[in-house]
Amino acid sequence: MSGYDDLSEFAAVLPRFGALAGLDLGTKTIGFAVSDSFRSVASPITTIRRSKFTEDVAQLLKLCVEREIAGLVIGLPRNMDGSEGPRAQSTRAFVRNLAKLSPLPVAYWDERLSTVAAERALLEGDTSRKKRAEVIDQVAAGYILQGALDRLSHLSRD
Repeated sequence: MSGYDDLSEFAAVLPRFGALAGLDLGTKTIGFAVSDSFRSVASPITTIRRSKFTEDVAQLLKLCVEREIAGLVIGLPRNMDGSEGPRAQSTRAFVRNLAKLSPLPVAYWDERLSTVAAERALLEGDTSRKKRAEVIDQVAAGYILQGALDRLSHLSRD
């Protein structure tokens, strides 16, 4: 399996407790956020500077082991009309290749507007332009993960 488009299918393969990681996959960086083990709050953690796939994944999986991650939520960059373009195809290819190296389940989360929301939050927090550039991807990863966490909590109540 190389990624779940349906969050309820993703939830079915997760252990009852355990942190999730959220990823905002950019061309130059990967934003990384994690949840608490009860999966209620997402926290931006770091940004991985991309180089080669194998090096990127090594850094990513090291963080996952350190943080005892049970599953990944990766932002899927859809077009505003909901269709998938080259960036979404690139994200799916990344997940297919990741699946060969890690047993962690991966869910796709529609990331439309997550970077916009992250930018707005940083502007409201009066964050300097330099600092915004450093943290935008990890904050966007936090928005992606929080959206999925909120949806997962509703699924468990349904």
